[in-house]
Amino acid sequence: MTHPASRDDILARVRAALAHDPAQVDTRRRAALDYLGARVQNTRPQLAGDLTQRFCQRALAMSSTLDRVARLTQVPAAVARYLKANGLPVKGVCWACHAALDWAAAGLHVEARAAGHDDLLGITGTFCAIAETGTLMLLSGAETAVKTSLLPETHIAIIPASRIVAGMEDGFALQRAEHGELPHAVNFFSGPSRTGDIELTMVIGAHGPYRVHLLIVDEE
Repeated sequence: MTHPASRDDILARVRAALAHDPAQVDTRRRAALDYLGARVQNTRPQLAGDLTQRFCQRALAMSSTLDRVARLTQVPAAVARYLKANGLPVKGVCWACHAALDWAAAGLHVEARAAGHDDLLGITGTFCAIAETGTLMLLSGAETAVKTSLLPETHIAIIPASRIVAGMEDGFALQRAEHGELPHAVNFFSGPSRTGDIELTMVIGAHGPYRVHLLIVDEE
């Protein structure tokens, strides 16, 4: 274990080598933000057609399943249909922003808290969704625990259609516009977790959920 005095000495030498002046932190941060704001994006592919349709196509290609509802209040019934059709547990957890939905009326027992190791179902929102790749973009936070999308075997993500953007660049631009600084973590999910590291044999659910079900909400 590094002694605090030794740690401080090491960090001081790193700062000295980098010519780091604490008084210049704000100036350097503003310069970095100005650079990001002025930077012109490189050439990107043009997505033809409706972004929601494109997102659905790519999400299905990444082995997600999906459903679409008109209003947020219809989400609990749609979740119940999916779980019962697949013989899955009707008990799970959700982000706090969806605590007020009438889960009980749909025959579900859903608690608004972060997922633990024993939770088999996690229901989250989505910061935005990427049409180009069928990917979800989630920001970590006190009310948006990333483990709710990683620990349970089944992850159900609620996606407002208005939050589907063309590409990852648009997702980060939206994040900067709405939140400024980056959160502790930004996570991207493209379908169920999978790996082929061992003898090129595809394994589903290796580092996350076995199944990902997407609910697109046309009106919030």
